[in-house]
Amino acid sequence: MSHITNPKPISASRVTLSQLMHPEHANLLGNVHGGWIMKMADEAGALACMRHAQRKVVTVAIDSMTFREPIKIGDLVILNAEVTYTGRTSMEAKVDVLAENPVTRERSHTNAAYLVYVALDDDGKPTEIPQLKAESAEEELKLIQAKERQERRLQEKKLREAQ
Repeated sequence: MSHITNPKPISASRVTLSQLMHPEHANLLGNVHGGWIMKMADEAGALACMRHAQRKVVTVAIDSMTFREPIKIGDLVILNAEVTYTGRTSMEAKVDVLAENPVTRERSHTNAAYLVYVALDDDGKPTEIPQLKAESAEEELKLIQAKERQERRLQEKKLREAQ
């Protein structure tokens, strides 16, 4: 049986990336550049999707990224990512970004982002992926909310194309 027909749990896609923030990551105020965090979020989301699809992926969209508080030089940035939606060839990943003071271990949730990727075959063409399966009521709710986000994205795309 093909791995495409076997649904995979959300937990199988989870990935955590961590990186200490240095002066080269920051602006003159000592705050880490938002673009640097976006790059890290894209990497974490892509890795979660590659784990799920067992394929290379490309980024299609980033819904939004709002920074609730600054990340400073010396903070350990921790990104937790997981696949939250699967279509035929596309996937949504949620990435949560935390900043940790490595001395005090105090953590803050600085932002979250939803990113969309497409799985590619060996010729660089979109390819089918396994579906997700929920393992709890909480995960079932995540899947429902992700489907709603995807439907909204498709509606927005139709509106843009109609203009």
